[in-house]
Amino acid sequence: MGDTERGSRLGPGERIALVGLGVTNTAAARALVRRAHPVVMTDDGPPGPGEALAGELGSEFVHSPDVAVLAALLADCSYMLPAPGLPESHAAFAAARRSGTPVISEFDLAACWDDRDVVAVTGTNGKTTVVTLVADMLRRSGIATEAVGNLEVPLVAAIDDPTPQCFVVEASSFRLGHSRWFSPKVGTWLNFSPDHLDVHVDLAAYEAAKASIWERQGEGDTAIVAGDDPVVASHVPRSGPAVVRFGLHGAHNEGGSMDFAVSGDSLVGPDGTVIVNCSELPRDLPHDRRNALAAAATALAAGADPNSVRAAIVGFAGLPHRVSLVGETGGVRYYDDSKATAPHATLAATSGFDRVVLVAGGRNKGLDLGELSAAQSVVAVVGIGEAAQEVVRCFPHRPNAVATSMREAVDLAAGLATPGDVVLLSPGCASFDWYSGYPERGDDFAAEVTRLIAQRGHDGDEG
Repeated sequence: MGDTERGSRLGPGERIALVGLGVTNTAAARALVRRAHPVVMTDDGPPGPGEALAGELGSEFVHSPDVAVLAALLADCSYMLPAPGLPESHAAFAAARRSGTPVISEFDLAACWDDRDVVAVTGTNGKTTVVTLVADMLRRSGIATEAVGNLEVPLVAAIDDPTPQCFVVEASSFRLGHSRWFSPKVGTWLNFSPDHLDVHVDLAAYEAAKASIWERQGEGDTAIVAGDDPVVASHVPRSGPAVVRFGLHGAHNEGGSMDFAVSGDSLVGPDGTVIVNCSELPRDLPHDRRNALAAAATALAAGADPNSVRAAIVGFAGLPHRVSLVGETGGVRYYDDSKATAPHATLAATSGFDRVVLVAGGRNKGLDLGELSAAQSVVAVVGIGEAAQEVVRCFPHRPNAVATSMREAVDLAAGLATPGDVVLLSPGCASFDWYSGYPERGDDFAAEVTRLIAQRGHDGDEG
């Protein structure tokens, strides 16, 4: 890399401060020490894990330092690496400004140490689904590919494997917003809506973090743009990368501006070539079409072949907790969309159905839940968790109830539903009031629906 000027690139032996020691920064600490970079680590949680890691690496660990101590530590470091999701209000960021220490991300470390192709996908919703689809499309095309980032394996750890030719990265705003050198070969921005205001200082900071996915792209790179999202479209690069747009409407072959869109009953590419017929989609909700279009545009730009793209879309079984059908009883279908942790995601889910009994609530992430009132298909609502009353107030003229447990929520929703309705767990909030994460919440919902179905079947046998 050669350039050791502070703030330009990571030079040999430079000292790095890691603030927060979750999965990503633990992997980053090990990677830095293996490459002869001294590290100092801090964390505000229980000191045991940090002390153990420091002992393993022969490094320094400081538990819960204040701003002055942080500033002194950072003054002796070339860069600060915050844990993804560390709130921007945390004292470490003020200390970094005070000491003049640049902030970097794990993506930057990977960019310094590895030059294989990187495809990055960001957006408020749909990232994991699109990353999964793109990785499958590339693998089917004969390109050894690993899906990484905001998943089980951070990019900084994945690059230790020499096998992949390409990394498909789920790029969270937490990582993008602190990146200085990261520049993907293909950068895809799926959508934008308010979210993560418990981490970012304001909505503008969240938007800027997302937009930075294209900031360092140049000739030979590709920016994949949600052309029908006004916020995303407002950040289209004016020079540098090739620009490819996708959206549900406005296909090029119909005189529109979208390179990838819906034309008639098919998903089509820039020249009108059919990628797949909508009837072949495993599930045909509006967001399923959008995700398939975005994935196709991204994978083709990264070198996938059209037959592999089609095969991956047709064979996609979906991911858990994303509008997943749990079961049906009494003519009512029950869907788990626990992954919907912001109002925009809930609105997207409800738009796919005609009549919804919505189960929503949890821990608000500083967002305006009033947006939920735009969900026109909601015929009744059950509020759960800390934000239960806030959710119910969004639907003042529709039947509603508040539950104190998921079992009660399912029973209440079943009582409000009529044949032909959908009961949809799509909380629009985080899960950390009642659960350890959205998967546990979705599993609890599924278990209670399974109980309800079994109970009704048993009651029917008895009657």
